[in-house]
Amino acid sequence: MSVMQQLSSPISSSSSAFLSHSNFNSRSKNVWVPAKRIGICKCVAVPQEAQTAYTTKVSRNANMAKLQAGYLFPEIARRRAAHLLKYPDAQLISLGIGDTTEPIPEVITSAMAKRAHELSTLEGYSGYGDEQGEKALRAAICSTFYSGLTVDQDDIFVSDGAKCDISRLQVLFGANVTMAVQDPSYPAYVDSSVIMGQTGQFQKDVQKFQRIEYMKCTPENGFFPDLSSVPRTDIIFFCSPNNPTGAAATREQLTQLVKFAKHNGSIIVYDSAYAMYTSKDNPHSIYEIPGAKEVAIETSSFSKYAGFTGVRLGWTVVPKILLFSDGFPVAKDFNRIVCTSFNGASNIAQAGGLACLSPEGLKAMDDVVGFYKENTNIIMETFDSLGFKVYGGNAPYVWVHFPGRNSWDVFSEILEKTHVVTTPGSGFGPAGDGFIRVSAFGHRKNVLEACKRFKQLYK
Repeated sequence: MSVMQQLSSPISSSSSAFLSHSNFNSRSKNVWVPAKRIGICKCVAVPQEAQTAYTTKVSRNANMAKLQAGYLFPEIARRRAAHLLKYPDAQLISLGIGDTTEPIPEVITSAMAKRAHELSTLEGYSGYGDEQGEKALRAAICSTFYSGLTVDQDDIFVSDGAKCDISRLQVLFGANVTMAVQDPSYPAYVDSSVIMGQTGQFQKDVQKFQRIEYMKCTPENGFFPDLSSVPRTDIIFFCSPNNPTGAAATREQLTQLVKFAKHNGSIIVYDSAYAMYTSKDNPHSIYEIPGAKEVAIETSSFSKYAGFTGVRLGWTVVPKILLFSDGFPVAKDFNRIVCTSFNGASNIAQAGGLACLSPEGLKAMDDVVGFYKENTNIIMETFDSLGFKVYGGNAPYVWVHFPGRNSWDVFSEILEKTHVVTTPGSGFGPAGDGFIRVSAFGHRKNVLEACKRFKQLYK
């Protein structure tokens, strides 16, 4: 019997369960129902929680909706996890996220252990400390990194890391400022600007946010922007040595940058988190440049020097003579932000920071930095031997050019065929497309194995 014949056949008493309550008499004769043209109805089960989900009346922050996909490194972690599900027995090597791998030197951990133990004693216990950091550590940072640069220890704010301070600085600046960043650059600068409401919408055709000036830094311009073509902005984020390219600005280039900022009345946020990796010929601080204290804030960290990526300790310098347009000191407002949103860095972490800056600690940090620099050289030599254009050397990252190729495609190719995680250059900005970043943070045996696999893939 056809479907239409079945639909036009009489409804018997056995079908009464499908009928709504009515005066229908199940003892009566069969009732004929005229056939109608009908379609197929698809029944979809709806999860119980979806039916009962409660929503508040609070609107989502519209700026969050502007963010593209996910933050770069969680997205890489997601793809890495998916790869391991596909290849559960793969010997995965991660040279993607810039996370340190070598143990913290004992001269530093022993100081933290001692401070931790003191907290268990009546004499050694301490609670809240100064939000700006312990005076001894601020003084040590000042004398170690800013000796002879007329930076005062009171200009230094100790924190839980440079990345955290970048967001605090964005709160300080507010939503109504304009922003410029190196392209490519560390994605936290752009993403925090978007979250603060400083930007317009994301333009997919050019892979840029409106109201952000992307200062193109490529091999063609020596990874330093043509400032003559950069419009004025209120804030300029500048990282040197640069993440991801590994390029370091020269003294002449930073002099141009400071003059540019002073001419435009802009503030530079100078990220020097990799300063110990560059040669002595390049400036290690923006304050080595005359006039910089009037236009620049500097942020830095112990993360990549001492392996403090998990310990969390950094600092930001805000000179007292740096003023807003109305003459109000920037440092006073930043101090208020810090005191409102932060109770100070861990006293145990600060004990570690103080140990870092002892003569023995400085030697230990130099050894850690030297180890990662050797990794950098191994990776650079590998890709160079394969005929690639390779850049970097002043930071623990290698910037490899794959002309005409999409960065995510290269990332996927390397992951799929070598089980090595890298970072797609386009994740750092549109000028990074066609490049990948290879991190030098890794155990030596893993770096050597990864380079062996690179050679097998691209020989």
